[in-house]
Amino acid sequence: MSDIVVQPVASRRQRRQFLQFPWKLYRGDPNWIPPLRGHQREMVGYARHPFYERNEIQTFLAYRSGEVCGRIAAILNRGHIERYQEQLGFFGFFECIDDLEAAAALFEAVRAWFAERGIRRVRGPTNPSLNYELGLLIEGFDSPPTFMMTYNPPYYAQLIEGCGFRKCQDLYAYWGHVSMLPKVAEKLRPIALGIIEHLGVRIRTLDRSRFREDVEAFLHIYNRSLANTWGFVPMTEGEVRHMARGLKYLIVPELAVGVEIDGRLVGAVFGLPDYNPRIRQIDGRLFPFGFWRLLRKKHEIKRIRAISTNVLPEYQRQGLGLVLLHGLVPKAMEWGIEEAEFSWVLESNLLSRRSLEKGGAIRAKTYRLYDWDCSEEAQR
Repeated sequence: MSDIVVQPVASRRQRRQFLQFPWKLYRGDPNWIPPLRGHQREMVGYARHPFYERNEIQTFLAYRSGEVCGRIAAILNRGHIERYQEQLGFFGFFECIDDLEAAAALFEAVRAWFAERGIRRVRGPTNPSLNYELGLLIEGFDSPPTFMMTYNPPYYAQLIEGCGFRKCQDLYAYWGHVSMLPKVAEKLRPIALGIIEHLGVRIRTLDRSRFREDVEAFLHIYNRSLANTWGFVPMTEGEVRHMARGLKYLIVPELAVGVEIDGRLVGAVFGLPDYNPRIRQIDGRLFPFGFWRLLRKKHEIKRIRAISTNVLPEYQRQGLGLVLLHGLVPKAMEWGIEEAEFSWVLESNLLSRRSLEKGGAIRAKTYRLYDWDCSEEAQR
């Protein structure tokens, strides 16, 4: 008889256990980066966040002999259901000891929660959606993740697949070194200059005089540009404003490049400094002094994460992505950046993958999204 007990998180004590479990699980792992504690509370629904104004989450804890041995969340993303007209639930924030019995009990709790709501398909991990952290690391365990990317032990894939989940889609992280930039810049320059002249493009960095408004404008471009991307659900206005408030402290204006046509911002790319080594130093605590330690002397951070190159749908396939990179590369070199990660890139996005690979970028990490379908399970 199993001695695993799974309970829905209901009390303050259980919330603390849910949030603190990763510190116990990853103790001694040099590649694990602790989450920012306040941000994590928001992401799991324990503090106010606009994502949960229309969506719902239920967290669960697994116990063995009274000790926490795993956690998971069931996430009802109504935005996804409305957009794609499919009854699909999501799981996220999964952490577990290397024990298939414990993992199976957690996933059974998630499935049962969704079944009560008429949902019999589950996808994940998303923490809590494609606009935040997502994917299970399956390749690239030899180094820590970059900022806002996930990390997990190698055995998680066996646990998830052992619970009936199958691959849905992979996401890649590409790595590049500063030594590649001159060659990339040389390739980009003649092409980009031709596009700039033909379309009358103006390249600019984020405007310090209207910083908050520009950050929101960049995020609106992100929202609209990914409209046809697999699985994407646009952020609500509340999410955009909330994210902009956080990003305004993290973004380096010189590494946020936009392109304008006829005075209209039509494309943007973010190069975010990799704050993860500093987050590890402050152990995820922003207060009382962690905030200062995280953000001081940003110029000393020599690694960036290029989140995505976004162009409004009506301006796509005109080469503006190359123009954005043409604008970002010299700024990165002036800043003294030594390394860059381009993440994430869907495996189905062949155009972006080929562009990065032609530029010399190396695929360094692979993340995976999994699906479970009760009808397929019944057939096996």
